[in-house]
Amino acid sequence: MKYDIYGNTEGVRDSVLRRLNELYSLELEEGEYLPRELMKELAEVSCALNREIAIYITRDGEIVHVAVGTDSDVELIDYRLRRNAKRLSGVRCIHTHPNGDGMLSDVDLSALKIFRYDAMTAVGVLKGEPVNVQTAFLKNDTELLLPDPVRWYAVPDREWLEQIDISDEAVGREETEARKSGREKAVLMGIESKESLDELARLAETAGAEVVGSFLQKREKPDSAMFIGKGRADELARDCQALEADLCILDEELTGIQVRNLEEILRVKVIDRTALILDIFAQRASSAEGKLQVELAQLQYQSTRLIGQGLVLSRLAGGIGTRGPGESKLEMNRRRIRERMTDLRRRLDELERQRSLRRKNRQKNELPTVALVGYTNSGKSTLLNKLTGSDVYAQDQLFATLDAVSRRMVTPENTPYLLTDTVGFIRKLPHTLVSAFRSTLEEAALADVLVIVNDGSSPEMGQQHDTVEQVLLELSATESKRIEVINKADIADPMPAFPGAVIISARTGEGLDELERKIAQALQESYAPVTFTVPFSKYGLLAQIRPLGRVITENHTDEGTELTVMISKEDTDRLISRYGAGIVKK
Repeated sequence: MKYDIYGNTEGVRDSVLRRLNELYSLELEEGEYLPRELMKELAEVSCALNREIAIYITRDGEIVHVAVGTDSDVELIDYRLRRNAKRLSGVRCIHTHPNGDGMLSDVDLSALKIFRYDAMTAVGVLKGEPVNVQTAFLKNDTELLLPDPVRWYAVPDREWLEQIDISDEAVGREETEARKSGREKAVLMGIESKESLDELARLAETAGAEVVGSFLQKREKPDSAMFIGKGRADELARDCQALEADLCILDEELTGIQVRNLEEILRVKVIDRTALILDIFAQRASSAEGKLQVELAQLQYQSTRLIGQGLVLSRLAGGIGTRGPGESKLEMNRRRIRERMTDLRRRLDELERQRSLRRKNRQKNELPTVALVGYTNSGKSTLLNKLTGSDVYAQDQLFATLDAVSRRMVTPENTPYLLTDTVGFIRKLPHTLVSAFRSTLEEAALADVLVIVNDGSSPEMGQQHDTVEQVLLELSATESKRIEVINKADIADPMPAFPGAVIISARTGEGLDELERKIAQALQESYAPVTFTVPFSKYGLLAQIRPLGRVITENHTDEGTELTVMISKEDTDRLISRYGAGIVKK
């Protein structure tokens, strides 16, 4: 029979190995650091073998490793439940000294520092009985807390367990402070394509992470329990450990159960693509509306991922001692999230009413809108700055700007219009973001002309264009006139072909004259100055024409009134069909 006993087991009888193996079935009670019965068992076996014995206990009271040494030492191993080498390991090491001396040696204390144990404990045993016990804790990277030895029956269980929490908080605080100037190390995992994984790497770098590994597993569909399957998850855990990763980012949206299962195996923080994009949006949001939209999207995402953790976030249904008023932590969290989401929606509705009012004023004055839309980092903000002389934030980053920015422009034919920069699109754009940013994205849906900016330097330009088309379809923005633009002509090699597209470089200004001509032409097809001659007999017609557009001139003559209005082609055709072509001055 094979036993899970490690170290120097040569010459040890099966009955003793079986006895040691039974230690794995023991579970310590809450509040127990080292039970007296367990010390007696270790003392009997250690003295019978005249060898040191080491066991490793988790914070949940589970014995996870048992090893046998020699009469003077036992191999101490790097057993971690955390992959972060700077934090405490999550296990405490208990080992015996068969010579009756419970004092920790220099080797023991060195191992505590190197392996970052929760605590290191030596139990002096003699003639089959425990004698005294000494335990040491980490205070920080270099200092130790080393209380005096105590008699074996006087081990201060609760005090030592509390000290583990204190040490963990202190070491964790140091780690957090150390990371303020550093970046988290991220491992990426996907099941779709290398291109999607490359984009995930750019997202991770935009969020401030350092990508140290990238892995792809071809699967027809994600595993329901942990997205990638148990075997691949075990391999990924070893990869995370070897690369000293702090977090793992999955290239799909995960369920709460999948995140929990993966974190249990990988022992690092696990987030999905949606959480990563939400984090970037949270960093980039600058306006009050943008911050509210991002918070709402985050809460919508979190609300579907609140899961109970045993009795921590649950309340038994019914039964003596469980009835009555009150909520579980899980229910309280859900209620607070619902209340906050309701408040955010109310505030966003108010901002949307203000936006709608401004939009109606523009429509009343017949000021047409040209919206710059496209994949994230295609150069929309740079193009806006170049065309308008603005200084909107523009960097070679994904989602550099989130808030819609509008600038007033005039065509060479003196047709005024608003040029609007919108938030960039991306494949697998989280539905929570589409919902939260709908009012902002409607600037694109309601625009008279869409300038679709494509990144000519990207080998994925075709797929990115398909993504933009899909988002526009979701926004019902399919009726507006369109101008296709291929940007970054200065660095694209070779320049991709796109039927009818305007080739430009927003950075150098190449092709912008042609783009402005195309915009003016598109607006001219939709809006043009028209002069109406309204005789006195049809004077009431003036009240119908004025609200349809922006009045440029109004002259009164002996025959009636001449009214020049910037008006849409559709409204002009409707007026002519109803009142005849004679009202339009040739």
